[in-house]
Amino acid sequence: MIQTITHKVQFCVVGGGLAGVCAAIAAARRGVKTLIMQERPVFGGNASSEIRMWICGTPFCQETGIIEELRLENLYRNPYANYAIWDSILYEKVKFQENLTSLLNCSCLDAQMDGPQIKSVTGWQMTTQQFHRVEADFFADCSGDSILAPLTGAEFRIGREDAGEFDESLGQEKADSHTMGMSCLIQAREYDHPRKFIPPSWANVYPDDQSLKRGHKLDHSQNFWWMELGGDRDSIADTEEMRDELIKTAFGVWDHIKNRGQHQAENWDIDFLGFLPGKRESRRLMGDHILCQNDVLTGGKFADTVAYGGWPIDDHHPGGIRHTGSANRNIFPDEPYGIPLRCLYSRNISNLWFAGRNISATHVGLSSIRVMATCATMGQAVGTAVSVAAKYAVNHCREVLEHIHEVQQALLDDDCFLPGFVREIPEICRNASLVSNPNAPSSVALRSGIDREYAGLTNIWRSGAGDFVEYDFGKEVSLHEIRLVFDSDLHRDERCTLANYPLKQPEFTMPGTLMKSFELFADGKSFLKVDDNHQRLVKIPVDIKVRKLMLMLHSSWERRTSGVFAFDAR
Repeated sequence: MIQTITHKVQFCVVGGGLAGVCAAIAAARRGVKTLIMQERPVFGGNASSEIRMWICGTPFCQETGIIEELRLENLYRNPYANYAIWDSILYEKVKFQENLTSLLNCSCLDAQMDGPQIKSVTGWQMTTQQFHRVEADFFADCSGDSILAPLTGAEFRIGREDAGEFDESLGQEKADSHTMGMSCLIQAREYDHPRKFIPPSWANVYPDDQSLKRGHKLDHSQNFWWMELGGDRDSIADTEEMRDELIKTAFGVWDHIKNRGQHQAENWDIDFLGFLPGKRESRRLMGDHILCQNDVLTGGKFADTVAYGGWPIDDHHPGGIRHTGSANRNIFPDEPYGIPLRCLYSRNISNLWFAGRNISATHVGLSSIRVMATCATMGQAVGTAVSVAAKYAVNHCREVLEHIHEVQQALLDDDCFLPGFVREIPEICRNASLVSNPNAPSSVALRSGIDREYAGLTNIWRSGAGDFVEYDFGKEVSLHEIRLVFDSDLHRDERCTLANYPLKQPEFTMPGTLMKSFELFADGKSFLKVDDNHQRLVKIPVDIKVRKLMLMLHSSWERRTSGVFAFDAR
């Protein structure tokens, strides 16, 4: 007899891509008993070893928070871009997080409702051949394909809107069901001797460059994203058929590069071909606001902003590689745009949140928000909002809007950036005197409440080895946490992994500006020295009584000078 295991939690996340991982971690870290159900054997979704898509986001305003924590951990422990290590980092962050239970290889297949509220979801775990029933107060659909939509009756859309519905100049003359397609990516490796490639007999044939229609030079910027199909089909029901076509395409492209024409590929060999398609678009769940083209291009200034985007409107033609014209169009926003909380919960299912490429957006809006770093920030926003919902025992996701300031301040404190919003400085720090050593620059920037260089603001304390800054609280105070934000060079050009590996593969390194070694003093006495820091946000729990608190810098990872954005105590 097949066993059903019941789990009772406060928050259940369905889907373990970066959005789901960040939602689950954020909620658990804030004390919410959480469970994440992931149908694959690894976390990461499109960024995992099974698909291997780059983590993209806002080119001119890199995302921070949990996604930056993951990226920095990867740079520190995985300088050779090994996907096994990357998978293990995501696994570790989930598996060993307090308050968080994970179910891998578990596919959500049913939901039990009580009117407009989800009571539980049920998944089938392939490895143990058991059903898992999860009862929770709140649920988040971070599955990409929005599996909870057909299971719960949550309102959703699929396809492209007509231009008039949301006054979108990039909309269609007539609405249709077309989407952006999916891709099975390949990676290549260079050797020091020729490598033969014999294509399977069923591979597609591209006899010349004209038949391929896409640039395919072997370099580090090439990850073959344009091997795309399925946008003119059903992006869910036809996935298996599209996977077959994509594999034929991938082998055909590699056959062309190796055997048909001059591509300087004699010493190159295929190192990876994904058999799990990476998807761009399918169902989009509907919330109280539907993010559209005008929101993306006019800055998306919302009172309930909880995340942001800045990737271009990157709309891929539904024909994919079969389309003879341009593969996509790119329209860059002039500034980061806010994403409101109202895009992240269902308008008709009272306890359903969502984050990732399935949020409440039009097709055009989705073409910008769908990239994974943006999805990760939305996930962290949902997990944080759930912690506030649990605190106030609200009955509907919508009611969290009454506490939006608390959600926003919690996100800012966890090093998320919200355009137009400023982090509140703890009162004891606001009222204290703050001085630095005579040769160091002014430390006034440490209390700006904006923990990055942004819009020309001077809000970083540029400093070097031996520099210190000290709070004088005027009296003895009790402290339970010290919060630091260091400069991790958010302008760095970094992709989580390389698509193609040359003979001499470059090694990833830690950001040179990031503070590696620092020390804390209480009333002139050292009580903590850190010599191997590799994170931007550092929260240090303490239990001390002190009048003066000093931060002294020792060394960064590469450069003589570094920077500190925030030095808080509470």
